[in-house]
This record gives sequence, C-alpha cells and structure tokens, in this order.
Amino acid sequence: MMLPPGAVIGMVGGGQLGRMSAQSAARLGYLVHVFSPEQYGPASQVAARNTVASYDDLDALRRFADEVDVITFEFENLPAASLELLENLKPVRPGARILAISQDRTLEKRFLNDAGIATSHWVKVETLAELEAAVEVLGLPAVLKTTRLGYDGKGQAMLRDPEDLPHAFERLSPKPLVLEGFVNFGMEISVMVARGVDGQVVTFDTVENRHKHHILDLTIAPAPVGSNLLAQAQSIAAVVAEQLELVGLMGVEMFVTAKGELVVNEIAPRPHNSGHWTMDACPCSQFEMHIRAVCGLPLPPAVRHSDAVMKNLIGPDDMALWPRILATPGLIPHHYGKSEARPGRKMGHFNRLFPKGALPGELGIEDALKLTGA
Repeated sequence: MMLPPGAVIGMVGGGQLGRMSAQSAARLGYLVHVFSPEQYGPASQVAARNTVASYDDLDALRRFADEVDVITFEFENLPAASLELLENLKPVRPGARILAISQDRTLEKRFLNDAGIATSHWVKVETLAELEAAVEVLGLPAVLKTTRLGYDGKGQAMLRDPEDLPHAFERLSPKPLVLEGFVNFGMEISVMVARGVDGQVVTFDTVENRHKHHILDLTIAPAPVGSNLLAQAQSIAAVVAEQLELVGLMGVEMFVTAKGELVVNEIAPRPHNSGHWTMDACPCSQFEMHIRAVCGLPLPPAVRHSDAVMKNLIGPDDMALWPRILATPGLIPHHYGKSEARPGRKMGHFNRLFPKGALPGELGIEDALKLTGA
C-alpha cells in the first residue's frame, strides 16, 4: 500500500543521510519526523518535526512511533532492542533483522557466504590465542576488525608481523573480533540497490570509490572497468537485496581483486556516501529511491543521464575551500549544515557532471576538479 502525500516518515538518526532523505521526502509530499539525541543536527534542520532523546529511551521511542506512519533509519549503530520495539509498533523499513546482520561483521559475512557470495576469508576471534591460531590459517598481512561499531577505518588494525598481534588485540574493542585475510585488490567499487514493498529490485550503476586516510574521497560513476564486471556487481547487489528481503535502499561495497574477481566487503542498509553522485546525475537519486521504497511507491529505473565524480569535503581544511568551491563553474555543492568542522568529519560534498559516456581519464578528472583561484 502506498503512503499518501502528507504521511509522516519517522527517521531514526539525525545526520546528513537523514537530511538528504528528508529533502527528497518533502519533494514527494511527505513529512519527516527525526528522532535523534542531537538538538539541531543536519536532519532536524530540514525536517517537519523533531524528537530529541537518547536512542535507548523506550518511552520517547513509543511516543515517536505514535506520531509516524512508517519508520526508517539513516545509520546502523542503533540499539537492537530499540528497533525491535519500534518494529512492534509501526512498519520499520529496512527491518530489525537486516540491521542486526549489518551491525555485526560475523553475522554479515556468514549471511553473505550462505547466500553463495564471496567475501574475504575470515575467522572470528575472542582471545589472543585464537587470533594467533587464525593467523596461522589466514597468514599475514591480515586485517583485524571489531565485529561492531567500525566505520571510516575506525575499529580495525592492519597486521603485518607477528609482533603486531598483542597490541592490536588489546587495543580493539568490543570483543569478539574478526580476522580477515588481506585482499590484494585493484579497486574498490560499490552498488546502490533498492527493493520495494512489492519485491521490485533496481540497481544504480557500479561506481569506483577512492579513499584518503580510510575515508571516502572520490566516487567515480561509472567505475572504469569492463561492462561484464559492472553488470556482475549489480547482479550481486540484487541477490543480496533479495536474500535479505530488503525494503529500502542498501549500499554493497566490493573489491575487484588483482585477478578480476569480485569480493563483497560489507553492506549498509541505508543511503550511502558512495551514492551521493546520484543526486545530480540521475533523474531519481538514491535518497528519493529510498523514500519511494519505504513508502511503497513504484521504483523508477535507476538510470543516470550523466557521468559524474563526487568529491567529499572533510574537516576544516576542505571547508576552508568552500568559497572557492561556490565560485568554481561546473561544481554542484552540497553542505550538510554542520556547525563545527572537526578533523575527519564529513561536512559536505560536491558533484561534477560529464556527458554520459564522456567520463575523462585521470588527468581530465584532476583538471575538472580544480577550484577557481587554484
């Protein structure tokens, strides 16, 4: 059943993904009610209503559920009990089961492997002795990660020598941890996939992601790889969405190995940083697609009318360039409304469009991103 215009979408989380989702919801005639501990965060600045409370305040969550028609979320680090409570009161899309899988790397990898989808080789470890035994199996280098609460390079350590094991095991928490065999990859790619209430699945084009200091720096759409690999990545993302019985939007991150094979790294059941290019290069952005899926609307084709490069704006150094970004022809800026530009904090992004099929090479991209006055 499609929610009519004027219905209220409950958005758990108040960050920039909620902000851009709320802007798309408003264009479709919906109201957004944000639930977040932050008084004046990015999402609440553009939302119709706002509840300021802790994510584990069950009474506040019940009142919030009473005032909305459907509930979604814009980041994964939510208490499972809170989402389960909401799911008993109103439709939650995506649901608590999908959130639980995406929150725990061991559950996530087990789900993917059971679905026949390749991941890096991995072993769950709870003690230093188990870590040492796992290294014997997977070898070095390897990556030790927390099973929960890791993002943008946080909650992980690269192990190169046996001497690295005790310090890394001690530093990373909470336990248990997961050891992943090192993937010799040539490129990181991702696909945004949406699935509707009726089971319809659409996938956006496969893109390349480039990181700087473990934080996404550039997304290039489409990824500069062969058409077979682009289609294979979309097919994998669609299988994941169907196996999860997703209702909403999800990012599926993958590695292209040195042998040209695809390995899924992780899933994120929400709009994703690597999908921001869709805001300007597609008739229906990832945020509108998410809102459509959550509200039971038809999903249009996830096509692009332009090639694109997305550039993240991180911390005070990048935000010092904001006046020049605004002055540079061809750049499409998006500010997240955050008041403090802390190091490592995502403050905004800009998109640069190119005619479809005319994405330039490395030097052309570098030249196209140059700022006025540089």
